[in-house]
Amino acid sequence: MASGQNRSSNTLVIPQASQALQQLKYEVAQELGIQIPQDGYYGNMATRDTGSIGGGITRRLVQIAEQQLAGNFGGSNFR
Repeated sequence: MASGQNRSSNTLVIPQASQALQQLKYEVAQELGIQIPQDGYYGNMATRDTGSIGGGITRRLVQIAEQQLAGNFGGSNFR
């Protein structure tokens, strides 16, 4: 796939979140010691590395959501 092309069918509910998600991706990669290609082409990266970045992003997003829920519900346990 050529640089800059995106085959993802995912659409953001809030399009303005795109920049924040990109920043999160770079933060997680840096924490894991993984270098993201400057040209945006991930085809030469190891699957293990891209999976680690995706997993780190997911963990961080879940953590953010849990913190927001705890704040909205006064920290009560509603499970």
